[in-house]
Amino acid sequence: MAAPKKRTSISKKKIRKTIWKKKVYWVALKAFSLAKSISTGNSKSFFVQQIQTLE
Repeated sequence: MAAPKKRTSISKKKIRKTIWKKKVYWVALKAFSLAKSISTGNSKSFFVQQIQTLE
């Protein structure tokens, strides 16, 4: 028969949440940095096809 689980402490919850938030922060920072380098054309690791306009 299934026994009820013990409750996770508030401090443990906060620690896990903080770790998750730090990971999210670094991923968002990398994504923003890549987007910035692509938009300025300084990206060395990501190639974007340039569209030439007819004038």
